[in-house]
Amino acid sequence: MASKTQDVFINCPFDDAFLPSFHALVFGVLACGFRVRCAREMDDGGETRIDKLYRIIEQCRYGIHDLSRTELDPGNNLPRFNMPLELGLYMGAKRYGDDDQKLKRCLILDVEPYRYQQFISDLAGMDITPHAGDPRTMVARVRNWLVTVSRRKSIPSSEFVLGSYDRFVAGLEDIAQEANLVHDDLIYADYERLVLAWIRSGHGLIAPE
Repeated sequence: MASKTQDVFINCPFDDAFLPSFHALVFGVLACGFRVRCAREMDDGGETRIDKLYRIIEQCRYGIHDLSRTELDPGNNLPRFNMPLELGLYMGAKRYGDDDQKLKRCLILDVEPYRYQQFISDLAGMDITPHAGDPRTMVARVRNWLVTVSRRKSIPSSEFVLGSYDRFVAGLEDIAQEANLVHDDLIYADYERLVLAWIRSGHGLIAPE
């Protein structure tokens, strides 16, 4: 299956602590006119999680991988390996896939630029983009990377995207209420719908193709 040039796979933690950062990644992708793909997009009891990941990764030209979650889980004192595993699947598809899969591009994020050398040294020599755990920085990093890899001329400036993001975050509770949703109970599909509505409602950004 050919990868879709508007599809961006997001590989990151989905827990409550990382939620503002996940939301920032989603906003950044949508604000640039691309489509977000992630494990949260579909809840199908008939499909295993790993098969879902295979399918999504195959379909995406671009991938954003956040490796910042390295601390041990307080419940079992073990690390989470989902993010490195999904990065490995993505890189494997690029390395061993057909000519279309070899066109994949990825953005690898962490809180610091060289910290990964202490826990995943096989990535030595690759560019790791730092974000210091700041959601606004993540939005800017995503925007700049998508401009670079896609060469699209329709993507607004970082300043413009960040301004729209700031206004959206500040007004999200009211935005959700106007859509008959509860801010604290938003699932991924709700949040994506609100961001797309915001972008399409004349806030100076472009809508996904």
